[in-house]
Amino acid sequence: MRVLYTANATATGDGRNGHVATSDGLLETNLAIPTAMGGPGGATNPEQLFAAGYAACFHSALQTVARKSKTDLGTTAVSAEVGIGPVDGGFGLTAALTISAPDLDPETAERLVAQAHQVCPYSNATRGNIDVTLTITKETPA
Repeated sequence: MRVLYTANATATGDGRNGHVATSDGLLETNLAIPTAMGGPGGATNPEQLFAAGYAACFHSALQTVARKSKTDLGTTAVSAEVGIGPVDGGFGLTAALTISAPDLDPETAERLVAQAHQVCPYSNATRGNIDVTLTITKETPA
């Protein structure tokens, strides 16, 4: 693979209760273990960052496959939920994407979402590694 871009981020401090920053300074934030996991909460966490990245990347992939097939998406949005829980020998993740496509007929939406799932880098990275569910809704994005 020919790399087009490389992101660089560094975590410091106390891991999940630490700090992350990108080398270009565009992202810099404190981290905190969520209260649901026994932590203090009050700051973002790795799962939220992963969910934000996956949602943005999948939405971009959806727009790309629609453009290539000359399909007008209308108004769309992608929401991602990333879960964390114990598995044998550590912790694992789950991901659920909800694709809001109120302007598309169900068949077109299914086809484009399936294609986006094949080209999205996050989908390719998670395929076979974590459970990812895709749900298409006609609800108007917030």
